[in-house]
Amino acid sequence: MSGNRRKAFLVSVALVSGTLLMTACQDSDKAADTGAARGSSSATTSGDAATPSGASAAGTGKGTGAAGKTSGAAGRGSEDGAGSGADTGNGKREPVGQSCGANDLSWNARSETQAGGYILISAKAKPGITCVLPAALPTVAFGSDGTEAGPAEQAVGEQITLSGSTTAYAGVNPKSTQGDGGKELDSIIVAVGDDDPNPVSLKVGTVTVDQPVVTNWHTSATDAVPFG
Repeated sequence: MSGNRRKAFLVSVALVSGTLLMTACQDSDKAADTGAARGSSSATTSGDAATPSGASAAGTGKGTGAAGKTSGAAGRGSEDGAGSGADTGNGKREPVGQSCGANDLSWNARSETQAGGYILISAKAKPGITCVLPAALPTVAFGSDGTEAGPAEQAVGEQITLSGSTTAYAGVNPKSTQGDGGKELDSIIVAVGDDDPNPVSLKVGTVTVDQPVVTNWHTSATDAVPFG
């Protein structure tokens, strides 16, 4: 091969090699760009998918926690309501109200003819008041000398909660003795127990008083008749 033809051949080989090298580099760069793009797209897609999932999971966790707190608050509220009051001994509790004082009540007294004649006392809570009459005799005294009535019943009654139209009744026999003895009086003093600081005075008309007796409180007027 002559020198000129050899030189021309080498130049052609060099040009072809350079073209092939450039093509290979371009293909390599394109492949790298495509891989990077795919990696970036895959990472972005995966990251975007992870973010909503994570947010959803976090939201679910918070929602569950809030529900748990709400449930706990309701439980505490339920427990507090169930735990208040006085234990009745059968697993239940009854609300405990304030004790009645004479000034918490509206009073009335009238004479009745049944059982030889007696005085019927009635008491209702004043508007807006709820209170409890204890399971004990009302304190009833006559006149300026304070002659106090004794028990007309052998057993003590039950406590009565007064509110609204609920009325409690007690019957007073001013003269439990036979004969003509006694003193003439026209009023009684009534209190809810001996420690009541605000007793009330009720006009009853003129009655003969001798060893008076009084019944327990009752929710029915017919149960408050002081027989015997």
